[in-house]
Amino acid sequence: TVHQNAYHEDPHAKEFGIKISEKLASVEARILPAPWLKYHDTGREKNCLPQVGQWNMMNKVSLAANAGAFNVLLSRISKMVNGGTVNNWICINFSRQVQDSVALRFCYELSQMCYISGMAFTPEPVLPPISARPEQVEKVLKTRYHDAMTKLQTQGKELDLLIVILPDNNGSLYGDLKRICETDLGIVSQCCLTKHVFKMSKQYLANVALKINVKVGGRNTVLVDAISRRIPLVSDRPTIIFGADVTHPHPGEDSSPSIAAVVASQDWPEITKYAGLVCAQAHRQELIQDLFKTWQDPVRGTVSGGMIKDGVSEGQFYQVLLYELDAIRKACASLEPNYQPPVTFVVVQKRHHTRLFANNHNDRNAVDKSGNILPGTVVDSKICHPTEFDFYLCSHAGIQGTSRPAHYHVLWDENKFTADALQSLTNNLCY
Repeated sequence: TVHQNAYHEDPHAKEFGIKISEKLASVEARILPAPWLKYHDTGREKNCLPQVGQWNMMNKVSLAANAGAFNVLLSRISKMVNGGTVNNWICINFSRQVQDSVALRFCYELSQMCYISGMAFTPEPVLPPISARPEQVEKVLKTRYHDAMTKLQTQGKELDLLIVILPDNNGSLYGDLKRICETDLGIVSQCCLTKHVFKMSKQYLANVALKINVKVGGRNTVLVDAISRRIPLVSDRPTIIFGADVTHPHPGEDSSPSIAAVVASQDWPEITKYAGLVCAQAHRQELIQDLFKTWQDPVRGTVSGGMIKDGVSEGQFYQVLLYELDAIRKACASLEPNYQPPVTFVVVQKRHHTRLFANNHNDRNAVDKSGNILPGTVVDSKICHPTEFDFYLCSHAGIQGTSRPAHYHVLWDENKFTADALQSLTNNLCY
């Protein structure tokens, strides 16, 4: 395109002394190694090393279908490092194509996959699965939840999970369902599409089991370096890692609010469990309002912290830094007078026009299956700022199209990270 459009002959560019090369800029890059991940000690394999940004617990499971049940060789299973518990669950089916018997069979297979993967999962639901029409979603959810809780409360128990079967094309049903479950009922839900219910593939069931485990408080894997204290440490003291973002309404929606969200890690040094907080705020307001309030580790007390912020334009960097860093400082001071833990503040940009390509597309050792750069590719020179602390990191494997590396800007760093340490920590956190 550059050659066809002859940008180097553009008279306006020449007038300003701008020269445009017909070739891509050549930059030096490094490939950061993937971190080792830890499974449960009782499984077939205790540790796993991701290959090209991917790993698959199904490869570690020996399964055979027999009369609708799993024949499992338990000694050959790599289990979740911390399996969650689902004692009480129900299923609601909003798909006309799925009969109740098929829904029950699917739920049983899913419960078995959760169990053999390391969870404590009761195979029988509190109430039999029921079918309902999508337009009845609110009424059915609340009625079924009330019926289940009426049965459980006499035993002093709670409802742990709602499994929902949705039509493949469900319009607003998914959003309505999640809103009701999370804001009205306070229940964990897992949605499954009709096409997956009929296929009932072991790979799909394994993927859903991993999602359910995290939702009910379990851990699928942890970083080996984290639990052995080899991960680049912020300090020897417990540390909270925050993540924050603001989602704005579409152009033209002048009255809709922006939605701000903050998550914070809860379990140092594993850093796999996060608590989240979401709220609406002023239209197209990038600064997060009133989300940094009192934060404290209930077990370990006061902590140091790191902040990762997404989606801020360069013109807003220091406005956001000053406003939100001040909010963090005030939250710390509310815990303990003169308490000022060291803070590292990083902004991550995804909306940019920089793309990285391997020098030799035919070298299979230099690209992934989709022809993109390898996961862990980091660039911190030539196309980065000459004096400020920034870098590009592509920590994921591309699936379709050209991978877009994330652009990290370190705006504030009281923990005094080296570039290598922060790049390694950031890459490891992506796993």
